[in-house]
Amino acid sequence: MFSPYYKWQRRSGPAPAENHCAVNVVLFGKGGKRWAMTERGASSLHRAVDFYQLGASRAEVTQDGMIIRIDETCVPLPTALKGTVRVSFDAVNHTAFHLDSMKRHVWRPIAPCAAIEVDFSSPMQSWSGRAYVDSNWGAEPVEDRFDGWQWSRADRRGSTCVYYDVIEKDGSTRSIACSFGRDGSVSALPDAALHTASKTGWRMVRPYRSEVGEHGLISTVEDTPFYARSLMAQIIDGERVTAIHESLSATRFASPIVQMMLPWRMPRRNRRPAA
Repeated sequence: MFSPYYKWQRRSGPAPAENHCAVNVVLFGKGGKRWAMTERGASSLHRAVDFYQLGASRAEVTQDGMIIRIDETCVPLPTALKGTVRVSFDAVNHTAFHLDSMKRHVWRPIAPCAAIEVDFSSPMQSWSGRAYVDSNWGAEPVEDRFDGWQWSRADRRGSTCVYYDVIEKDGSTRSIACSFGRDGSVSALPDAALHTASKTGWRMVRPYRSEVGEHGLISTVEDTPFYARSLMAQIIDGERVTAIHESLSATRFASPIVQMMLPWRMPRRNRRPAA
């Protein structure tokens, strides 16, 4: 959905999405950040109901979750990014949510509560913890419908709490606030006010939800011209939690300047993987 090549191709007519695929992997930690998001064409894509392979990377469905084998090359420095990620779902959520007033964009948190095991050989690191798996799809480009959105999720007392606030291009808004239990249950979260953290280096705004109490920005994890990822302290039902927060500006993404910058972070390759 953020491919500049896909956007350019659509200017001259319909563009098959299968010809514009990428595996996006980002590692953060004391050893620095590694980023891979190489776009590949349909000749590099192989998929069935239980697996998805793009280039040398592959994701497979398992009995209780999924396993992802990553074999990518980072940018801008061409270093290897190789490892295995195993995700075990506590439960599968079948509830999907419409994000816009026209019901053209859908968000489904497939496994809001999950366990994860990460084992990388390049760089050498491994860990385990809690994870979250979701999916978004739509009938039109996001920049045609949305000005942007704010999203956050936090683990809390055996559940995952998600706030999703979207702003459409006409100024209308929609908010989703749900708690997903490890047993598969879904319930509404209590009301939480919308606060604003400091802007990023690229001047991205970061509204977030929290009740009264000690809350605010912990750190900035990713800072780009149209997208920011942060660690945010929130108060949910009187409890302080640490949330992953995302802020997206679809309007900024669609600007010609940003479109010219994107290939530096998202190169395109169209070679078949080695047998």
